[in-house]
Amino acid sequence: MARNSVNYETDFYAWTVEQGRLLRLGELTAIDAANIAEEIEGMGRSDRRELKSRLIVLLAHLLKWLYQPEARSRSWSSTIREQRQQVELILEDSPSLRPTVAQILQQVYSAARERAADETGLADDAFPQRPPFTTDEVLSRSFLPER
Repeated sequence: MARNSVNYETDFYAWTVEQGRLLRLGELTAIDAANIAEEIEGMGRSDRRELKSRLIVLLAHLLKWLYQPEARSRSWSSTIREQRQQVELILEDSPSLRPTVAQILQQVYSAARERAADETGLADDAFPQRPPFTTDEVLSRSFLPER
């Protein structure tokens, strides 16, 4: 295969295979450095987006658990457990995200609050403006909120 014979824009998969081959061969002058850098940065953003998404679902279910105790189900506890496991896997793969979890929780709480309101039928103002859980509680495998 000729150097950089595959265009990033027209065949992404073939481009990744070619760039990997060039890197392994040490042909650094032949690599598509600009697009490789963009893809690497995108991978980091992807981990952060995934963490945010998992925390929204987790927070929403913790709110539902706290504010609709009569509707608690195995499905809710299973979702809470699954989201915590997935968050932990993300943090194991990208430990530099761990110190940002508290900040991310603050950022995504309003989305989690809206989701909990939509899923419970309760008004938005039934839930507190700020997260009623600490970061440690949100991430704890054993924590389930009680009134």
